[in-house]
Amino acid sequence: MHSKNMLPKVVIWGAGGHALVVADILRVRAEYVIVGLLYDGTPGRRGERVNGFEVLGGRERLDDLKSQGATHVIFGFGDCTARLQLASSVEAMGLEWATAVHPRATVAVDALIGLGTVVAAGAVVNPGARVGRHCIINTGATVDHECILGDAVHVGPGAHLGGRCVVGDAAWIGIGAIVLDRIRIGAGSMIGAGAVITRDVPEKVVVYGVPGRVVRSVEDQAKRNRS
Repeated sequence: MHSKNMLPKVVIWGAGGHALVVADILRVRAEYVIVGLLYDGTPGRRGERVNGFEVLGGRERLDDLKSQGATHVIFGFGDCTARLQLASSVEAMGLEWATAVHPRATVAVDALIGLGTVVAAGAVVNPGARVGRHCIINTGATVDHECILGDAVHVGPGAHLGGRCVVGDAAWIGIGAIVLDRIRIGAGSMIGAGAVITRDVPEKVVVYGVPGRVVRSVEDQAKRNRS
C-alpha cells in the first residue's frame, strides 16, 4: 500500500456529474491524490465544494497547480469535441494523463486502453479491442471483440458495440444504443439513445431510431440547440 504522500497528484478537469464518476473511480483505485476540480464555466464557482472536492478555478490554474506538485490531469466532462481539442494544450504544459478504470469493469488482458480514458463500473471491453485516448466507456457499456475506437469517443451507459466495430474520433453513442457487428461510425457523429445501428454512419451526423437513420448534421443540431 502506497503512502498517500507518495502518490501522484491529479486534477480533474470538470465539475459536473461525470467528474463525480471519475473522482469515485480514482478514489476506489487509490492510485492518485485528487487535488481538486477545474471548471471553465461560471467564475463564481471557484471555491465551491463538489462532493468534498474544491473547484479550483478554470484552465488558467493549471500552471499554478503544476508548480504546486500536480503531475496528472484527467477530463471529467462529456463534450467529446472539447476533450479532443483541449488535450494538446495540457500536453504542451508537460502534464501527464491519468487513466481511470473502475475495478468492477471487465477489461480483457490484451485490450488496449488509451491514456486519459475512463472505464466506468460494469463496463466490458473484450479481447482485441483498442480504445483511444480520452474516451468514456460509461456505466454498463460493452465494447466487444476487436472493436477500434478513436480518441475522445463516448460510449454511453448501457450502450453495446458488436464485434469489430470502428468508431471515429469524438463520436457519441447514446444511452442504450446498439451497434451491430462490423459497423463503422464516422468521426464526430452522434447516435441517439436507444438507437439500433444496422448500417455504417457517415461523419458528423445525428442518427436515431430503430433502425437508426440520419436525421440531420451535427452542425444543424448545434444550431437547434442554440435557438
